[in-house]
Amino acid sequence: MKLVHKKIPAHFLAAIPEGIKYIKKQGQDFLVVEKICCPNGHNLMAERVRIHNEPSICFRIKTGNSEGLIFVDAFWGGHSKLYNFIPDFPGTAHAVEAFCVQCKTSLTVKDRCSQDNCDCKTAIKFSLPGGKNVIYVCARLGCPGHRIEIKDVPHNISEQISSINFFGAQSDYMLMEI
Repeated sequence: MKLVHKKIPAHFLAAIPEGIKYIKKQGQDFLVVEKICCPNGHNLMAERVRIHNEPSICFRIKTGNSEGLIFVDAFWGGHSKLYNFIPDFPGTAHAVEAFCVQCKTSLTVKDRCSQDNCDCKTAIKFSLPGGKNVIYVCARLGCPGHRIEIKDVPHNISEQISSINFFGAQSDYMLMEI
């Protein structure tokens, strides 16, 4: 799947929600998740595990018969991942279950993926600081489906941000020690 860099709407840049930051890198605009939480408010950012020189987003996943930590790229639309275990992928149609590392609360919710080639009916739900803005990520590993719901910007702007994907093909890596 070819992922495409898209321009960040100026209206969104004027109202970037807490927990997201704007950076310029190699002449292009990027949004980076700076802080993201579970429903109970626990910070899911991993300072010591960095992807593209930014802290990663860390949570626990269960897939098939295996379970462990996953570290996800904090660049909005980035799809690189690190695992501290060997994931058991029991088929391409399999969705993972996700949990907060600290309180073990489920992050998995019912939500249909918006990607044309994905029929997943679950998502991983994250909260930005303050709890009124949320991010949904398709629970099927490898699917680039994600969306952001920002209360202070028009819905069409949130849709434009949700369609941003960067970096080319998805990258998964194994992390042996943390």
